[in-house]
Amino acid sequence: MSDLTSAGAAVGGAPVAGDGPTTDAPGGKERSASLWADARRQLLRDPVFVIALLYILAVGSMAAFPKLWTSQDPRACSTDRSRVSPSWEHPFGFDVLGCDYYAHAIYGARPSMVIAVMATSGIVLFGGVLGLLAGYYGGWVDAVISRVMDIFFSLPFLLGAIVFLTVIKRQNIWTITAVLFLLAWPTIARIIRGSVISSKDLDYVHAAKAVGARNSRLMFRHILPNAIAPMLVYATIVLGSFVAAEATLTFLGVGLQQPAQSWGIMISTHQVYFLDDPWLLLFPCGLLVGTVLSFILMGDALRDALDPKFR
Repeated sequence: MSDLTSAGAAVGGAPVAGDGPTTDAPGGKERSASLWADARRQLLRDPVFVIALLYILAVGSMAAFPKLWTSQDPRACSTDRSRVSPSWEHPFGFDVLGCDYYAHAIYGARPSMVIAVMATSGIVLFGGVLGLLAGYYGGWVDAVISRVMDIFFSLPFLLGAIVFLTVIKRQNIWTITAVLFLLAWPTIARIIRGSVISSKDLDYVHAAKAVGARNSRLMFRHILPNAIAPMLVYATIVLGSFVAAEATLTFLGVGLQQPAQSWGIMISTHQVYFLDDPWLLLFPCGLLVGTVLSFILMGDALRDALDPKFR
């Protein structure tokens, strides 16, 4: 977290998009003064980021448009085909119920991605606003918000999720999203709080305040754009964490339940067949690991691109 906060502080002093070109390049040539434009160019030249992005786009299209990837119905099952090995017509074979395993894997991407995107969007909006208020106003506002964050930080993430979902006794996309949001928002709030504290005393903020800018304009127009970089990095990484969390909770029996389709259910259902038919476990695990790893690699690349110390 300290690396992310220090990156946000460095970004806070950097010029933002729209500041115009500078001429400090050798020979008086103009170069872009926008950190975001430079970061975009660096990311597009990074093969690791591009490959990870393409993988995530592929998984996202599976979740949004599964029929683009398969014409098979994952619920069209026949026990006569139970655990039939992969073939050219059915590249992932059939599961224990005789369902097309490839179709099941494609349709299983949706709940994991939906939960990850909704939970991440929630913590970015809620945690970002609270962190912005705490960092900007300080005083009793900061004290109250920080103490609330400390209460949630004291809850172990995995154990807390298991307890909440066990008590709720209603495991679906909405309840899992709510539990992940509830346990994860304080981290982003603290990241934004630190970035705002580092940015609010910079000269350009004092200049805007001197000409009569209101608090809302100072926060959302001048401070937040320069404090948002570490939040974007963390949000990218936490997307992968939430995909893994959904699969973990489902594997432990407190997440999604059949007849829902997800990679976690595929892993949980077929773990006992690993020695005889390892492909029943390897295919969903491969998709899960690839998705989580891609989000992490994208987050690392974003951190390097948005930190001026790496330039």
